[in-house]
Amino acid sequence: MDGVDDRTEDVEGIGDARRALGAFLRARRARVAPEHVGLAGGRRRRVRGLRREELAQLAGISVDYYVRLEQGRATQPSPEVLDSLARALGLDPAERAHLTTLVEARHGAAPSTRVSPLLGRIVAAVGDFPAFVTNHRLDVVAWNSLGSELFGGLSDPTRRDRNNARYLFLDPASRALYPDWEARAAEAVGQLRVAAGRYPDDGDLAELITDLSARSPDFRRIWAGGEVVVCGAGRKRLRHPEAGVLTLDYETLHVPATSGETGLLVHVFSAEEGTEESAALAHLAAAV
Repeated sequence: MDGVDDRTEDVEGIGDARRALGAFLRARRARVAPEHVGLAGGRRRRVRGLRREELAQLAGISVDYYVRLEQGRATQPSPEVLDSLARALGLDPAERAHLTTLVEARHGAAPSTRVSPLLGRIVAAVGDFPAFVTNHRLDVVAWNSLGSELFGGLSDPTRRDRNNARYLFLDPASRALYPDWEARAAEAVGQLRVAAGRYPDDGDLAELITDLSARSPDFRRIWAGGEVVVCGAGRKRLRHPEAGVLTLDYETLHVPATSGETGLLVHVFSAEEGTEESAALAHLAAAV
């Protein structure tokens, strides 16, 4: 019933598209303030966010059908129903795409990751810019020297975990590296949620999410929020022991998937020429 803490169930539902769909709907329903959609709120409500019947009414579907969706007993909602739910929940484009992915989940062998020699050469060649490559599990699978230096020593596995999610949630050093740790943690969880929807049969991904949920209260808290993140471009703050706090621009380049493999993400960081950050990057590049 509404008001039950579903966090454990939501994480255990990894790999089960029906339960993942219900978990996502519950998380997003809890995020919507009744007052923002013209409903009465107040302190006497026992449910955080919208009640099931309220969301069903806003989406123009029956309460029974919506309950069956959350419980995993209705598995093929029409595009029209999904669109109505997305509007009622105020989903952004990335969240709408994730909702559709959960419904259209394709099962099969877990995809593999391969960094081609050409991609490896490209990452190494942009030596003036910190760069690294991740797969859908947030494993760092390639990097250049400046990227290794700036992101905690990627070239030395004894210095930091090469999975960005494990590093963020299980290594206290990540909070020193990222002044905006909470934002970076939410970003990582959102990316893992997207990956779990796309690759429901990836046992290694499911194991990673389950392990982080068991070991990190912060991961459980953020996962329960149902965030969805697709990498793009923007700015991030990093703290380097010698260069101090740097605010860098970043661009995420998407390498398309090939047959039997997943796509990769190339993360490239830079600073505007003439700035203190640009000078700091040049100094670090000369030192590595």
